Amino acid sequence: MHVSPMVWGITCLVILGLFVFDFFAHVRTPHAPTLRESAFWSAVYITIAIIFGFFVMWMWGSGYGGEYFAGYVTEKALSVDNLFVFVIIMSTFAVPREYQQKVLLIGIVMALVMRGGFIAMGAAAINAYSWVFYIFGAFLLYTAYTLIRDHGSEKDAEEERDSKIVTFVKKVLPTTDTYDGDKLVTKVDGKRVFTPLFLALVVIGFTDVLFALDSIPAIYGLTKEPYLVFTANAFALMGLRQLFFLIGGLLDRLVYLSYGLSIILGFIGVKLVLHALHENTLGFINGGEHVSVPEISTVFSLCVIIGVLVITTVASLLKSRKDDRVSAE
Repeated sequence: MHVSPMVWGITCLVILGLFVFDFFAHVRTPHAPTLRESAFWSAVYITIAIIFGFFVMWMWGSGYGGEYFAGYVTEKALSVDNLFVFVIIMSTFAVPREYQQKVLLIGIVMALVMRGGFIAMGAAAINAYSWVFYIFGAFLLYTAYTLIRDHGSEKDAEEERDSKIVTFVKKVLPTTDTYDGDKLVTKVDGKRVFTPLFLALVVIGFTDVLFALDSIPAIYGLTKEPYLVFTANAFALMGLRQLFFLIGGLLDRLVYLSYGLSIILGFIGVKLVLHALHENTLGFINGGEHVSVPEISTVFSLCVIIGVLVITTVASLLKSRKDDRVSAE
């Protein structure tokens, strides 16, 4: 897949333009978005992502288009799981609802910039060392295990981590416990200090780094093309702010989402290990020769990912409905 510097440049400008539009159209004036507004713009950004997928198919073929869609669906699913953490952060810092949009948008832009760095490093490592797929695969398998092991205790772990980050930041920076509108920096007794809104942004930024450690290896298990990795991440993150307000109340009902994501990450981990064996160059494995193992196709991967998400979502909603009936009796 050959992507010219001009296409890269145009793509980055379009993505930047969409974020700038989002800021001036929705975030610049603080307000709590309505359900209708969030639903409309969530649908708009998902539609843009789908249109881009067809553009990839038209430009480079259905194979690369399938890789993009598989990566996009996976990243979108992982981003929904990230919303759980965002809810905890907003609650911990008691961020007023009308200011949450600004924190989320800046945090999402930070996430995309940091993921761009991870994507570049991942691409360089893959091009230089094929055995990196072993590491990516093992890491995803471990992550899948931890998702199942820690299911139900994520909130306590996140609050403990947030507390440590805030304690450290308060030691090195002057802060205040009082909000001043949507300002990140304000003045108290003539001195510049950072507001709780800034602290929430720092925690979200740090959390985004941890999210990238999961998502980047996962998508490299579905496509080896940096352009598709970057665009799938960008379009998955785009609209995440609207999704936060759209399904925030439904997050507690997705009780099996962590199990579904663990299955997906485990599946991609196995796919990466199989690919690493197929491309093997390590001398202590099969004498440095390629190992004859089955390769998992993109179409099959996409079917597994969508199937797992549908099953876990339906099962979660049925479980929540049953629990509601029991509690009402």
